[in-house]
Amino acid sequence: MPFREINSKMVEATLAPGQKLFSQRGAMLAYRGEVSFTPNVQGGQGGVASMIGRRVAGESTPLMTVEGSGTVMFGHGGHHIQVIELAGDTLYVEADRLLAFDGTLQQGTMFMGSQGGVMGMVRGQVTGQGLFTTTLKGHGAVAVMAHGGVIELPITPGRDVHVDPQAYVAHHGEVRNKLSTAVGWRDMVGRGSGEAFQLELSGSGAVYVQASEAKL
Repeated sequence: MPFREINSKMVEATLAPGQKLFSQRGAMLAYRGEVSFTPNVQGGQGGVASMIGRRVAGESTPLMTVEGSGTVMFGHGGHHIQVIELAGDTLYVEADRLLAFDGTLQQGTMFMGSQGGVMGMVRGQVTGQGLFTTTLKGHGAVAVMAHGGVIELPITPGRDVHVDPQAYVAHHGEVRNKLSTAVGWRDMVGRGSGEAFQLELSGSGAVYVQASEAKL
């Protein structure tokens, strides 16, 4: 179920009987047809394990199950919206950046330390981003939110990409991440973004970067 971009801050999805999608609560702007919106208590397709993971991570962004027959327009807070198409791979994205996604995608959580070791944990503690990141896997579309527009940067073997952790939106592919620092440990206290911290992404895939460091 592809999302059609109406403009940079609104997308539209077409629902057919038997299909469903999940959206952030409050994201629906308007709809046509016979469409229902139901609070989702299981965190999407991830079930109870996903729900628990989100609570532990402090990612309590509520989801709505959207079903029926018609078209629905989504947007939230005037944020820029980026549509990402998945073809069987896994997208890693902060929960509060999810606007809406296909109900066919399997949702879960990943502990950042599992990819970045101790530095992955430091990323969450120092920058204020969650130690857990939401994962979406399968074939389908995802609409994510960001500030000031989004650019997709390819990640290829031997050509690592360094991103300000606060500018990070999402990534997909066979990618490893770790937090590197450009200053000493004593200087890191009180600094949550900018040149003091760099999220280093290596492997093969892509990372989505927002224009502004502002958090949602």
